[in-house]
Amino acid sequence: MLSLPVLLLLWAVGSHSFPAATSEIQEQDEEMVQKYLENYYNLKSDGKQIERRRNSGPVVEKLKQMQEFFGLEVTGKPDAETLNKMKEPRCGVPDVAQFVLTPGNPQWKDTNLTYRIENYTPDLPRADVDHAIENAFQLWSNVSPLTFTKVFEGQADIMISFVRGDHHDNSPFDGPGGNLAHAFQPGPGIGGDAHFDEDERWTNNYLEYNLYRVAAHELGHSLGLSHSTDIGALMYPNYIFSGDVQLSQDDISGIQAIYGPSPNPIQPTGPQTPQTCDNKLTFDAVTTIRGEVMFFKDRFYMRANSFYPEVELNFISVFWPHLPNGLQAAYEVVDRDEIRFFKGNKYWAFQGMKMLHGYPKNIHRSFGIPTTVKNIDAAVSDENTGKTYFFVAKKYWRYDEYKQSMDAGYPKMIADDFPGIGNKVDAVFQKDGFFYFFLGTRQYKFDPKTKRILSLQKANSWFKCSKN
Repeated sequence: MLSLPVLLLLWAVGSHSFPAATSEIQEQDEEMVQKYLENYYNLKSDGKQIERRRNSGPVVEKLKQMQEFFGLEVTGKPDAETLNKMKEPRCGVPDVAQFVLTPGNPQWKDTNLTYRIENYTPDLPRADVDHAIENAFQLWSNVSPLTFTKVFEGQADIMISFVRGDHHDNSPFDGPGGNLAHAFQPGPGIGGDAHFDEDERWTNNYLEYNLYRVAAHELGHSLGLSHSTDIGALMYPNYIFSGDVQLSQDDISGIQAIYGPSPNPIQPTGPQTPQTCDNKLTFDAVTTIRGEVMFFKDRFYMRANSFYPEVELNFISVFWPHLPNGLQAAYEVVDRDEIRFFKGNKYWAFQGMKMLHGYPKNIHRSFGIPTTVKNIDAAVSDENTGKTYFFVAKKYWRYDEYKQSMDAGYPKMIADDFPGIGNKVDAVFQKDGFFYFFLGTRQYKFDPKTKRILSLQKANSWFKCSKN
């Protein structure tokens, strides 16, 4: 199951960088590392404390395995980023190498399964619990031959219950946070059953732990799936609530590998997680935020910085839960410490992670953009002049942030004032006085003073991919 990351924004108050990795960790962290590796990576310790020397032996190998699974720098050391990942609430089922199947490939022989909710959490109305569980099953039945029928008494294939602490299945819960839920692979007896930790606060929204989100993940285990390394997959082990609960293509491929395709004549498909070093990668929007460059694609943001060798990729909702997916433009007003995100005829304004009062607002009323414009393709604000450029199809408008009005004489043609860029812009941002325009898989570095293109690179060149 999964976890609302305790990642700090790079620009969070009091810090402009992630915590530095240290060679020494607190004793309580040593205990956490040991317990985590025992629970999720099969570390054999016979109850003995891990050795103080951590540069060799099984602990190092298990740490490397964990770091590789989560896409962290593989050091074999419990650095700050590794500890942060371990502290995220998650599923109690151990991690396995890939998306696919639980070891031994267990599966239900009958595709018409029954389930029973043995008891209810007091955190939600019973109807909300029923609805969440029903919807979680439906996610999987929509993409496979499986069907699920609720029963109200006796033994069902999948028994669902809310329990706390040691509940006599050799997998005790640990109180609030940490291990949120677990489920057992298909089989007789306890096989397929799903248990939810009653010490958590279960909700039907983005607060605390969304029951629908967690249940959908756990039922994947009940059907035979193991954990996925794909952060966009429902079967990723740490809890991330991205607003809408859906199966990724990774999840769909996994369940169909066990039970076969859906009986629907048109096979269902799911979203795919962007691959940062894919030469065909394009972006919906790009903007600077307090000195860092962030790239947006579908449900995700990507960020490359000097602190980590790997590109950080996560859900937009981790930082901005109020934003929709599929943003179309974004820009920063540096003087106001404000970020503005655009989709359709609406835009949202934030300072860091905090949405400003009264948003979203209408682009036509706020900026004087004609009502014939249905959406903004790209936007950038020149921090030196206070002029913001809105790109729409072949044209662009220029807005004065100080006067809060559109400059006279616009729109103008992009090709006339930004020669060589072309007739359309997907995304744009400013850094060190230069504009970086994105069109498809291409990125243009443009000098607004000389109106010249200085270089042409791949759109994902900021990610230091070896093939670029």
